[in-house]
Amino acid sequence: MLLVYHKLMQKAITVTILNNQIKALLESHYINTTVTGEVSRVTYHSSGHLYFTLKDKNSSISCVMFKGNKRSLKFTLEDGMSVVLLGAVSVYTPRGSYQLNVISLEPEGSGALALAYEQLKEKLKEKGYFDSDIKKELPKFPKTIALITSKTGAALQDMLRVAQNRYPLVKLILLDTQVQGEGSCEMIVANIKKADSLKVDIIIVGRGGGSVEDLWAFNQERVADAIFEANTPIISAVGHEIDFLISDFCADVRASTPSNAIEIALADKSELLIMLDSYMDRFDEKLQNIIVKKLRDLDHLKELLKHSSPITKLTHIENEIQIISQNLNSTIYFILKRKATELEGVKNIFTQNNPSLRDKKGFAQVVKSGKSVDLETLESGDEIELFNSKVKIISKVVDKSYLAT
Repeated sequence: MLLVYHKLMQKAITVTILNNQIKALLESHYINTTVTGEVSRVTYHSSGHLYFTLKDKNSSISCVMFKGNKRSLKFTLEDGMSVVLLGAVSVYTPRGSYQLNVISLEPEGSGALALAYEQLKEKLKEKGYFDSDIKKELPKFPKTIALITSKTGAALQDMLRVAQNRYPLVKLILLDTQVQGEGSCEMIVANIKKADSLKVDIIIVGRGGGSVEDLWAFNQERVADAIFEANTPIISAVGHEIDFLISDFCADVRASTPSNAIEIALADKSELLIMLDSYMDRFDEKLQNIIVKKLRDLDHLKELLKHSSPITKLTHIENEIQIISQNLNSTIYFILKRKATELEGVKNIFTQNNPSLRDKKGFAQVVKSGKSVDLETLESGDEIELFNSKVKIISKVVDKSYLAT
């Protein structure tokens, strides 16, 4: 028993030595190891490091992604994600624990960029960046447009050509911008803010087509923030028609290509000329209608003036006076004629009743029923009165006969 204990004491090593041996063995053997599993207990530390646990159905291992490696991570790591990572085993000898030092990390089944795109898209959507009711309306006839693109890119030449053909009156301001690679995101953000400060009418942010990596600057949250916070209407025109970038969703208007952005922003001079011709025709028609109406009104006023003028009134009064004069003359004529007739009758009565005739020897006035009558009107049996100025005789007709002539 003592012999066995002695042999054990000769072979014994310290814990530190053991852990160091394990560290040397593991770290030399598992330098670049690809591992797949499900992520849990994700912690983004204030130091910039990323800590999480990678597990499968039966076991788990602690993982760390240090700040330098984490910069290459395109998406946000979340609990429950299935990932494939490249890492090296590292041993922490003071505790005898080991972990995976993660070099790179990809989501299982989809690319990191695709996942990052979807994550950011969902985040910005929840923040209201894509709401249609906050989109700013483009002015119909912009005077000045700022172009945020590369001065050496084909996109710029396409936009200049379309602008010249479509509406040469517009002023274009180029803010030469790096649109891909390291530092492009920062330059795009800076130039959006600069263009917004220039008080232009429209800002176009764009570039030609390319790979997902080439266009990635326009999928950055900082670019989305700059577009959302700008006061100037922004058109996003990145890549080809099939490319949809985060900038497209945040911008006020999305264009399928840089050339299309100019077509959206500017009116077509040919269409404007046609529209002006149409306006001129409508103006001429309306003016003609107004002139015709005013001429009718003028004729009406002339008629009113004609009927209301002093000359017309005097003429009317003169005609009335003439009519009254004619009527008066006719009335006077008939009155005089009637009075002449009456006078003639009076004269006859006076003649008949003339006292001098009454007193003439052999003459007497014949009165029947209080009226003077001729002898021819008397009939046998009529009671009559015979009188002159001195004598009145009441008698009766005994017989009536006519004398031969």
